[in-house]
Amino acid sequence: MNINLKDHIRDIPDFPKKGIIFKDITTLLGHRQAFKKVIDVFVKRYRDKSIDKVVAADARGFIIGSVLAYELGAGFVPVRKKGKLPYKTVEISYELEYGNDTLCMHEDAILENESVLIVDDLLATGGTAKATCDLVKKQKGKIIEVAFMIELAFLNGRDKLKGYKVFSQVVY
Repeated sequence: MNINLKDHIRDIPDFPKKGIIFKDITTLLGHRQAFKKVIDVFVKRYRDKSIDKVVAADARGFIIGSVLAYELGAGFVPVRKKGKLPYKTVEISYELEYGNDTLCMHEDAILENESVLIVDDLLATGGTAKATCDLVKKQKGKIIEVAFMIELAFLNGRDKLKGYKVFSQVVY
């Protein structure tokens, strides 16, 4: 069965603020064949890459990243907002289009030279993805690729990820 993922992504106009068209993935996640296709495409792409850890940012990245880590036989590393992890963390602050934020990872989440795949649901301006890459680099992990289910190419997020391989399943 040929599934077009775009058919399962709902547009929500003016969310979270006027002028933005939010790409709602809950409709895709709720469609078993579409969700399976997303995971299967990633598994096929990374199955033979000897991935040690899959790293994903809070919160929708967790949905894809944890399932993908399981399928690849890799560990899963959550990247969270400041104050959400119970152990010692490494952190990085970065600029968003509407302010600043800080992401954290446990300081022992990645061992030196571990092969890391970074996964998230959406690449927009690239700030979160770049901050996640910087956290992995702080721990001396080797980033194999940065992967997304959706990319909003018109926002030029790839520009912040220069030097990294980037893969997106759906591009708008």
